[in-house]
Amino acid sequence: MDLRLTEIFYSLQGEARTVGRPTVFVRLTGCPQRCVWCDTEYAFSGGEKWPLEAILDQVAGYQAHYVTVTGGEPLAQPNCLGLLTALCDQGYEVSLETGGAMDIAEVDPRVSVVMDLKAPGSGEQHNNRLENIPLLRPHHQVKFVLADRKDYDWARFMLDQHQLHQRVGDVLFSPVQGQLAPGELADWIVADRLPVRFQLQLHKLLWNDARGR
Repeated sequence: MDLRLTEIFYSLQGEARTVGRPTVFVRLTGCPQRCVWCDTEYAFSGGEKWPLEAILDQVAGYQAHYVTVTGGEPLAQPNCLGLLTALCDQGYEVSLETGGAMDIAEVDPRVSVVMDLKAPGSGEQHNNRLENIPLLRPHHQVKFVLADRKDYDWARFMLDQHQLHQRVGDVLFSPVQGQLAPGELADWIVADRLPVRFQLQLHKLLWNDARGR
């Protein structure tokens, strides 16, 4: 079983529930979405084919407990499902960063799915697969990346309509870097008493979008 990889690297988790924890990142190549604020366009194409065993060997070499499978859009490669299961079988705590347009039904139940719901400002709202929402579980996470007040109001509506904070362990609100001031988003969350977690992307604060960090 082969997968097309853009990179494997070891760094600190930059967001979500395990932010700040040393983590191995397995970045798969390819993505069907084109969010206007995407910061990983280099993963849209190219990459190299890796056999599953080589990926597992590389991950093991870092001697880490946490592994994040990301992209691009990892689930665009069908063999991603086998990779997730193999990592869980190896005893890692595994998270999957997915853009919300692909079916999560077959993802190994041990994986913490971090599902991005695309706000209007992303240009990809129409591709949100809302059928995934009933599949969400308490150990999963939902992420909203927000560019302006319109995005925030939409995310607040989705939070309430689908009672996301009752379905998953964490609902994450993040500002688009350079478009929405972090303090402004924080003020909105506090004023509305939302049951969400505000987050900034730690890796951007530390390394300013350096690849492989």
